[in-house]
Amino acid sequence: MKRKERYEFAISYFENNMPIAETELQYKNPYQLIVAVILSAQCTDKRVNMTTPAIFKKFPDVTTLSKANFDNLFPLIKSISYPNNKTKHLIGMANKIVQDFNGKIPMTVDELIQLPGVGRKTANVITSVVDKQPNMAVDTHVFRVSRRIGIVPQTATTTLAVEKELIKNIPAELIHKAHHWLILHGRYVCVARNPKCDICGLQKVCRYFQQEIKERGKISD
Repeated sequence: MKRKERYEFAISYFENNMPIAETELQYKNPYQLIVAVILSAQCTDKRVNMTTPAIFKKFPDVTTLSKANFDNLFPLIKSISYPNNKTKHLIGMANKIVQDFNGKIPMTVDELIQLPGVGRKTANVITSVVDKQPNMAVDTHVFRVSRRIGIVPQTATTTLAVEKELIKNIPAELIHKAHHWLILHGRYVCVARNPKCDICGLQKVCRYFQQEIKERGKISD
């Protein structure tokens, strides 16, 4: 099967079965989203959502966060993975925004990656979620699912390579939504270990299902 056909089938499936695809991080504005995304690195959205309300109550905007110090922010996020670094990143991010961007969250990838704690993936999340820009954030789910299904070749071995393949093949107006399609599919169906192929609607085009599962005799013709 040609890769173009895989894309067409997958996009059609997700549009019909997941018409509303959004981040599971809870936020009300760009400030809250950037805080949540920084905290979400190697941490579950569920845990982040349990943690952020106390942060937003004490530091309701980027200006108040910029005035925080380690000792009064750290206790609020100590249950998050890598709390020391993330505490420093959040304060540094807020200070940079106040000093260099007049207190407004920048909305380009090039500007965002200048902020402490913000890499390309985080910048892509912010711009695609807030502004629906055609940027593809490649996390562990997107990386795994896109290569496993076969919409991205196995030769794409870096997150940047996967990002470029997906952007090249997905219509620009759908990229911001496709990011969530792949994340949610990877989180609940195409899980890392023992993917739930029996309930997956992408069996027909999935390289993993067609080659690996069938060849091992786990399904019948």
